[in-house]
Amino acid sequence: MLRILTPYLFVAPLIAFIAVFTYIPIVSSLNLSVREWDFLSPDMPFVGLENYRALLASGDFWNALRVTTVFALISVPLRLALALAIASYLVRDTLPSRLLRGALFLPSVTSTVSIAVVFSWVFSTDYGMMNAALVSLGLGKLPWLQDPHLALWVLIFVNTWKQLGYDIVIYIAGLQAVPQELYDAAAVDGGRRFHVFRRVTVPLVMPTTYFLMVISVIEAFQIFTIVNVMTGGGPAGATDMLVNMLYRVGFVLFDIGKGSALAVLLFVLLIVLALIKSYVIGRRVHYEA
Repeated sequence: MLRILTPYLFVAPLIAFIAVFTYIPIVSSLNLSVREWDFLSPDMPFVGLENYRALLASGDFWNALRVTTVFALISVPLRLALALAIASYLVRDTLPSRLLRGALFLPSVTSTVSIAVVFSWVFSTDYGMMNAALVSLGLGKLPWLQDPHLALWVLIFVNTWKQLGYDIVIYIAGLQAVPQELYDAAAVDGGRRFHVFRRVTVPLVMPTTYFLMVISVIEAFQIFTIVNVMTGGGPAGATDMLVNMLYRVGFVLFDIGKGSALAVLLFVLLIVLALIKSYVIGRRVHYEA
């Protein structure tokens, strides 16, 4: 009997850790999403689906969903395309390539708050580096973080700058797994560099692309720190993401019921997106060269 239970005893601490910090909070969020609570009241009356109905009837929710979707649709393809292009040049095992890999990877392990604060200064209207460069070129200053048409693009740039190095390193690992014989065969057949990249490299790194796409979409829909530090969701809701709205509803307005309902909706949305990606893209991914 002990021999049968031994493997489960080894994984029991990890299962307990995951249960306490993952599964129990999920169940608690589901419970709170159908109740009305303000953090202070001892009463938590059951309100059913009222919190969900109020969210779905809220213009703020649909605006946050639209902004988050636009952010994901622009930032994820941009990151992956840049990462694959750069990784193709840095895949060579040379000293300059190794140094550049380290330099590009560094932002991904740097504090997000620090990065957001620094770029808030860089894009400051009055004393920012970007506007100083524009003035030196004889151009006028731009209200980068105060213009609803520019603020989201600034966040996309900052998030891409931070996460790009991680994507590059993962792509390099995927490119190193591509057999050199395939490139040699393409060269013998007279394939040009672009066609080899399109017909050989891109298909064979599809498992890597699929993995990065999944985690990048999840990260894009959960972005919070950069938004909270740099714009706070403004101006005029132009950068108000779903998690930023969740924070505002739950921890500023203390409407825990609606905040939990929003968390549940975001959880369901991410599951649906993962299933769609698995159906549309996952079936085209081949794990053998």
